[in-house]
Amino acid sequence: MTMPDRIQQFLQRLTPLTRSSLLTELERLEACDGELPGCAEILAKLRAEFRKDGSTQDRINNPSRFFFAPLEPLLVEGAPEHANFGRIQRGSLAAIWEWISRDLLPTMARDYIKKIDELILANHPREARQVAATFQIKVVKYLENTLRSPEGVNQTQKKLAAYTASRAAYSDLTKMLLVLREHRALAKLDAALPARIDKFEDARVAKVTALLDTFRKKHPEVLPFALALVAGRLKTSWHLIRLATKAAPSKNASDIAATPYAITVSMVLDRLEDNRSALRVALRSNRILVSKEILKHIYDTEYALQVRIDQLQQSEWGVRLNDLMNSVRTLVEEEVARFPDNVRHVLGARRLLSHQSLTDRLTYLAWKGRDAVNDGAAYCKKLIGQT
Repeated sequence: MTMPDRIQQFLQRLTPLTRSSLLTELERLEACDGELPGCAEILAKLRAEFRKDGSTQDRINNPSRFFFAPLEPLLVEGAPEHANFGRIQRGSLAAIWEWISRDLLPTMARDYIKKIDELILANHPREARQVAATFQIKVVKYLENTLRSPEGVNQTQKKLAAYTASRAAYSDLTKMLLVLREHRALAKLDAALPARIDKFEDARVAKVTALLDTFRKKHPEVLPFALALVAGRLKTSWHLIRLATKAAPSKNASDIAATPYAITVSMVLDRLEDNRSALRVALRSNRILVSKEILKHIYDTEYALQVRIDQLQQSEWGVRLNDLMNSVRTLVEEEVARFPDNVRHVLGARRLLSHQSLTDRLTYLAWKGRDAVNDGAAYCKKLIGQT
């Protein structure tokens, strides 16, 4: 029996729901790891069944799309298995929706889906949003009751495991609960923030901090999500740490860790983890120029953390950063080894992997001696590079 025949018989024994869940899981793993040896035929067959439009990504249906709408600004692609403060994995939504509609509130979910479909067919999106808001309130109440006991938590984790192998699913469910509970406050803050922040200079940092100070006094549990909204506006992702460094009396890691916005450093490290996952996918897909840009961003962020935070290496942040950068170096060395010499030159990995040049040492000293005129180190690097 050939491999395609075995695959076909295996898939035919699965229920449609199981085949759909399998497709979601395979695509989640593909987004994280870049390649799944031996799974191309399975993906092709499942996509032919469930992706009638020929797409290669899950298309969330209208009822669940309306239900999850408040989460949209906080969703992140891929499947990194780290904390991801203030953000929710998009890949977790399909499993969470299956659990809500089949286990938590099957009858109410069925009624909700029927009503939403009718409203969409009649082109009444406003009414559909109102119906979704009502169902969100019901889900929040039932979810709060369910997760109140250890037994409820354990049962929920087991049920979710039937729909996904992702370890992030339960954590994302609890995040969803917090966001739905406080989504009006988050929406109000979202509207008050600038649409885009190209330069997060002192004056802008002060204004955003004032908004956040007011918000966290009333809604401390969802502060990470508020910070994620700010991060979504930033042109340069590592600038988020300025909320912490500007609030600290010194640049010492211990002083920064004592500020209300210390979590921003962990959030920047989360994004570095995401960059590493994206780099793995780009390298394994032979997307050299994309890989180079991702790698440049990774090392720019590492450099910014090192010069912005004193005694970083002695902190938990420094340990995490060191582990992450070592894994990036290993990844690049392993993947680039299979490229031709001319491709390695385009990637420029060796140059990107070193911050030990005279230029960088001078830049570092310039930064330590003066904080932030025209972005400090970046500005010095530009001037030195022009000489």
